[in-house]
Amino acid sequence: MEDFQLASIVVSTIRNAPVLIFAAMAGLFAERSGVIDLGLEGKILASAFVSAGVAYAYQDPWIGIAAGILASCALAMVQAFVSITQKGNQLVAGMAINIAMSGLTFVVAQYFFQQGGRTPDLGEARLGEVILPGTTALADIPFLGWLVGSVIGGHSALVYFAFLLLPVVHWTLYHSRFGLRLRACGENPHAADAAGVSVQKTRYTAMLIAGVLCSFSGAYLSIVQSGFFLRDMSAGAGYLALTAMVFGNWRPLHTVLGCLMFGFFGAVQIQIEGVDLPVVGRIPGSLIQMIPYVLTVVVLAGLMAKSVAPKALGKPFVKSR
Repeated sequence: MEDFQLASIVVSTIRNAPVLIFAAMAGLFAERSGVIDLGLEGKILASAFVSAGVAYAYQDPWIGIAAGILASCALAMVQAFVSITQKGNQLVAGMAINIAMSGLTFVVAQYFFQQGGRTPDLGEARLGEVILPGTTALADIPFLGWLVGSVIGGHSALVYFAFLLLPVVHWTLYHSRFGLRLRACGENPHAADAAGVSVQKTRYTAMLIAGVLCSFSGAYLSIVQSGFFLRDMSAGAGYLALTAMVFGNWRPLHTVLGCLMFGFFGAVQIQIEGVDLPVVGRIPGSLIQMIPYVLTVVVLAGLMAKSVAPKALGKPFVKSR
């Protein structure tokens, strides 16, 4: 069963999706409050580097994850200050963070580790897999052993956390007082302000939550998937997460489905690379690597007109006198 390609694609999809789910949920909180979070890519890179560097230094993945949270939140607060307090251009603020982190992480990694802008292999500091009880006993049973050992089990704690986020985020947005205020600030901040809601405080809180969630995306890349940090290793994950959010119409469930879709195509890309396919033969690796990005363009072209963004998205709030 494990040799069957479809089985490998399913497992790879599950393992690819968390990077996008964490970033997409981060963007969901920020944009539901009315702030465009184009800086997801930069926060992913920063948290990936800090998580890997600190985890290697202390030989503890959890300390690395905590450090990555601090790094991502610091950038989120800088972005919030520019976008909310100073009422600057939110697109420019996000792109500035992305460009700055693309260069800064490489320079700092080269300064500390002298390995061409990457960190050393984490080894024992890499976050391990969770083995569910009974996995060994079921290992030889067809399908069931694969299901328990590779689909349900055999993942790191961050994978389970990513999928558990869905009900938590859904409840927070639609069934909590904070979620109601968050959505109000993104739809009609002046009405929210008139009702006694602090728009600025709510948006700052949303950006802080976004910083925390986005840090898990970076930590997952370096501490779980790769076992080291490499320059620009996010490879556009922040932008793909934003696309998944547009695909999901700024709703948690549909956004996660969008993330799974991109994770699926990423898994297919890995499976068909270097394989001779019927009729078409072997597809060049560069064309295969284009699949997620071509899909991004197709999704955006087909769904942007149908997606309904929060009405106040990208608009600085000026308190009425």
